[in-house]
Amino acid sequence: MSKGVLLVNLGSPDSTNPKDVKKYLGEFLMDERVIDVPYWARTLLVKGIVLNTRPKKSAEAYQRIWWEEGSPLIVLSERLQEKIDDITSVPIALAMRYGTPNILSGLRELHEKGVDEVLLFPLYPQFAMATTETILVLAEELRKEHFPDMKFTTVPPFYNHPDYIRTLANSISEKLEGIDFQHLLFSYHGVPERHIRKSDITSSHCKIDGSCCKTASAAHQFCYRHQCFETTRLVAEYLELKENSYSVSFQSRLGFDPWLQPYTDRTIERFGKQGMKKLAIVTPAFVSDCLETLEEIAMEGKEIFHEVGGEEFTVVPCLNDRKDWVNVMARWIDEWAHQKPVEA
Repeated sequence: MSKGVLLVNLGSPDSTNPKDVKKYLGEFLMDERVIDVPYWARTLLVKGIVLNTRPKKSAEAYQRIWWEEGSPLIVLSERLQEKIDDITSVPIALAMRYGTPNILSGLRELHEKGVDEVLLFPLYPQFAMATTETILVLAEELRKEHFPDMKFTTVPPFYNHPDYIRTLANSISEKLEGIDFQHLLFSYHGVPERHIRKSDITSSHCKIDGSCCKTASAAHQFCYRHQCFETTRLVAEYLELKENSYSVSFQSRLGFDPWLQPYTDRTIERFGKQGMKKLAIVTPAFVSDCLETLEEIAMEGKEIFHEVGGEEFTVVPCLNDRKDWVNVMARWIDEWAHQKPVEA
């Protein structure tokens, strides 16, 4: 069999035009694994309310972070793909779960190169319904419809893989070298609490309390909350961070249902009000910098911190196309291509 790899990231609007942003938001928010309510309710919420109010504001946010080459997330993903392609032994294609290039075009690109065994590589360290799962479900639907003879293998969540932990920790230490910060905040993308319970394969372990994520369970294989805390624990251990010098928060909540807490914006505000002057923040749920890291954290988060008396707000970039991260991914891919298991 001929092998190839499909890297899959979140996606982005084609431009900062509100019409393009509306199209992108429609595809994103109508995904049943993003807003997991009955179709009629999701349609009423998304098409009846959100798409009539949010595109203009979101377009303005994208305009604040847009690069001359295009969407930062797309540009950074393309750079990552190109660098991996240069040093691996199999073809590498790129796709986005929402927007373009889409997963179908990525699979078609590989198929046209004679590939019939694909390594699906979701660019998310932690598993979540709204990220990894939705990628895998759609890819399988497309495979059955368009490429029935194609075989899939999937890179498992790598939130605790020693290579990833080392690379993430090194990116943090390099950015913060010589910076006298008082606290390091690990901010992860938020999800509704019900997503955690829905992903619990034991149907009983996840209580979202102070102990379940620390208690061994088969549920952790698909528990986003546990995996976020575990990434943080391992990085803190690697960097020998002192207790109480770091913490975890969750950003980007939507709607009125309970989401994972504590919330990042309120945490930043609380730190400033408590007299903290120097805060550093890293966003390990993302491999590539995007709207949530460049605008919500680096801009809005900084504004919140300064408004409540904070002075220095340092944001650690995502791994993006760092050489050590490229080398790690390339090694994982080549190990798979030569029949060695890709394990986390």
